[in-house]
Amino acid sequence: MIDKTNIIPAVMERLQALPTEHYLDVRTYKRNRYVFFVKKGEDDFLVIENGYFQERFEKVPMKKIKKLFKTILKKEFPRSTKIRVYNMGEYNEETAENTRRKVL
Repeated sequence: MIDKTNIIPAVMERLQALPTEHYLDVRTYKRNRYVFFVKKGEDDFLVIENGYFQERFEKVPMKKIKKLFKTILKKEFPRSTKIRVYNMGEYNEETAENTRRKVL
């Protein structure tokens, strides 16, 4: 778990080191809302938001990820103080969205 004040630099660092076709799973403390960051190419990301809003952002370059993530944090994690970040490995759409986690 990472403190909300340090989440943007932590996620940006992990995204730069992420191999192609792998993804990060960013969830609230309760694990009921999440954001996926899928690395599709060298400078190409797919961002999937699932919580209060369900949206997909395709072909987002690395330089725009920070601003997008900041707006998603305000919408999806308004009162969270701790955020969970998982490095999930290779992305497969069917298994990724159906991965069950214990909800608190």
